[in-house]
Amino acid sequence: MGIVEDKIKDLKDREAKILQMGGEKAVAKQREKGKLTARERLDLLFDKGTFREIDMFVTHRCVNFGMENVEIPSDGVITGHGLVEGRPVFAFSQDFTARAGSLGEMHAKKICKVMDLALKAGVPFIGFNDSGGARIQEGVDALSGYGQIFYRNSVASGVIPQISAIMGPTAGGAVYSPAMTDWIFMVKNSSYMFITGPEVIKSVTGEKITFEDLGGAMTHNEKSGVAQFACESDEDAINRIKTLLSYLPANNMEDPPVVPNGDDPKRTDPMLDTIIPDSPNQSYDMKEVIRSIVDNGEIFEPHEFFAANMLVCFARLNGRTIGIIANQPQVL
Repeated sequence: MGIVEDKIKDLKDREAKILQMGGEKAVAKQREKGKLTARERLDLLFDKGTFREIDMFVTHRCVNFGMENVEIPSDGVITGHGLVEGRPVFAFSQDFTARAGSLGEMHAKKICKVMDLALKAGVPFIGFNDSGGARIQEGVDALSGYGQIFYRNSVASGVIPQISAIMGPTAGGAVYSPAMTDWIFMVKNSSYMFITGPEVIKSVTGEKITFEDLGGAMTHNEKSGVAQFACESDEDAINRIKTLLSYLPANNMEDPPVVPNGDDPKRTDPMLDTIIPDSPNQSYDMKEVIRSIVDNGEIFEPHEFFAANMLVCFARLNGRTIGIIANQPQVL
């Protein structure tokens, strides 16, 4: 083989090794928990064959605490861009199989790069968060990385849609960025958001608390209101992210996509004449009223479990996105 062929082979060998992520055992452990891998999440999000990875070969440069001998594929995060239902989107996906998806200097730089590109292109940005927090071996370099991400969250706020999918434990410094984004999706019984975990709380306060009660999907959907969606699985979360994107504009200078659906805008529904009771003391379901009015009876509801006496949702009229706010008489 010639020099060029040797280099190409070396490149392909390195790529193949990176695609194995944290190794066979770590990937198997991830799947035992009913979770997708970081790469599988991106494959499911993007239209087939459209994802283009950025900075695959980037890795850490830490030489402290034995890190010079530690290989972390793609530095624990996959970044890139592709099409979702034909529309461009940038994304990152943290790889828990690689050093618990911990954030170091280069890990943060990769995320910042796709955030900058999303803002420059004026398109949505999605983060799949599955991280144990800062990589402590990198010290201040890791913490500085968080600061750079937070800065970009604030700059992009109100300009492009920022969506966070919490797909596993998201603790410590890793939890602040999702809270600064526009939408948070969580998966029941497998995703958690908290500053510090149950063991630390027990050692400091003596209180025993479970992961789920401290920062699980229903805790943040029912009590804190930090998250807007509680999903049944990774696949359900990704499918619902796609649905949300279909209602949103790419940026603050564009209109949301118009979706023709064949629902006659001049149709009538006699049910509306009778659904509201004569007695003000009798309740009714506001969702039935809304479904009878909007296109094909379809609504997309964030905050389904939070402050249930108030209803907020997306829908369409004549194919155009609308937002609805309504009281829900069925709930006190």
